[in-house]
Amino acid sequence: MHLEWIKIDGGTCAYGDTGRPVRIPTLLWTRTPLTHGHLSSEQSGIGLRYPVTEISHAEATQIAGRFGGRLPRSAEWEWMAAGPGRRRWPWGTTPWQPAFANLRDSLHDTVTPVDTHPAGATPEGMLDVAGNVWEWTASTTMNDGFLIRGGSYASPSLYAQCTFLNAAPAKLRSRGIGMRVVREL
Repeated sequence: MHLEWIKIDGGTCAYGDTGRPVRIPTLLWTRTPLTHGHLSSEQSGIGLRYPVTEISHAEATQIAGRFGGRLPRSAEWEWMAAGPGRRRWPWGTTPWQPAFANLRDSLHDTVTPVDTHPAGATPEGMLDVAGNVWEWTASTTMNDGFLIRGGSYASPSLYAQCTFLNAAPAKLRSRGIGMRVVREL
């Protein structure tokens, strides 16, 4: 499966609920979370469009390196999701509805292929930024954890807002956590 990269221009992210200014470089982003198809030499199969999950943070970091990149920092992720205008949701200002993202009330009850919700794309064309799977970041928390962003299929819609932060232990392997890769230019 072909890995698509989207260039997101850098700028100053008004990070988090407090709007702390953080300088963000221009980065190439994988258009979707990594899928089984991106990691496989197989060209067809039913599971190839599903996100890679049940990987620890160390495994996600290693996989990102295999693609010539790294995991995004939390502020970089927020900049990609919210854009310079600080969108509330990756798709804009319209409140969540099932067509936008795979969240708790969308009746999927599990992960879906990463291209299932095109109505929820960012203006730049990034898919699955909200819902389906949380995404590991490179930003640490206390007690050997890392920030995860975006919400999952089991999350309420609040968790899919661009400024929402969550954390997970570095060794956690969860069906609800995947990853996206960035490359510096």
